[in-house]
Amino acid sequence: MALLRSYSNASSGMGVADHCKDTFLELQRKKTHRYVIFKIDEKQKEVVVEKTGGAAESYDDFMASLPENDCRYAVYDFDFVTDENCQKSKIFFIACCKQGLNPWDRDVPLSPWIGMP
Repeated sequence: MALLRSYSNASSGMGVADHCKDTFLELQRKKTHRYVIFKIDEKQKEVVVEKTGGAAESYDDFMASLPENDCRYAVYDFDFVTDENCQKSKIFFIACCKQGLNPWDRDVPLSPWIGMP
């Protein structure tokens, strides 16, 4: 599975830190996190983990964790029950830029994430 690349993307020069993949796999397989928030480290020119939310945290906790004045990437593990009463989980990748911010004013390249399935 080539979810997150740990090397620079040729088109943006932006890479993804190795611990991003490990943290995502903890969310996906071990269910130790409800969400992971990623940010761009301007000095290292790579995407790094900014914050993780515990398995018991809610969507409101996730939304409150996003910064008011900056754009972020996030992965959220959403649990739900189907009409057939089956417990399911879906993982969402989110590129978030809060209302009032211009995403084009901020360098928010999606090219480091191109390897996602």
